[in-house]
Amino acid sequence: MVRSVGMQTTYMGFLDYRKQEIRDLGINPRDCTFNPGVFVADMQEWRKQKITKQLERWMEENFRQNLYSSAIAGGVATPPMLIVFHGKFTTIDPSWNVRHLGWSPDARYPDSVLDEANLLHWNGRYKPWKYPGVHLDAWERWFIPDPTGKFSLLRPQSDS
Repeated sequence: MVRSVGMQTTYMGFLDYRKQEIRDLGINPRDCTFNPGVFVADMQEWRKQKITKQLERWMEENFRQNLYSSAIAGGVATPPMLIVFHGKFTTIDPSWNVRHLGWSPDARYPDSVLDEANLLHWNGRYKPWKYPGVHLDAWERWFIPDPTGKFSLLRPQSDS
């Protein structure tokens, strides 16, 4: 069953274990997942194992059987990636995916974590390019202006 919206860390939060096809995978619902929003792949191995076809198969299967809720489970790409890469990934240093920066307007990381981060990941609804956003100072420090000049960083006017 798909549970809890948001910061899921186990397969239970992404897949509907009421469905036989999901249970037949043999994936423990309490197994930890990875964040497919940030990953590094060996593209030769990707092609060799036909990963794109595997992902497409699971997306098609979900369309037929509703194996996971795309609204709750992180969209249509996250669950298939978790299925295809189950047991086939290694972790990276957490500094390469400092995530949940946009999860809550109250979420805060210590400056030391943000300063040592290699990648800042604003998953959640509070994006720094929208209002209201969080960790705007970190975003603005690393913001790279659009080289075409078509887009610029804007800040809403304060009501106070």
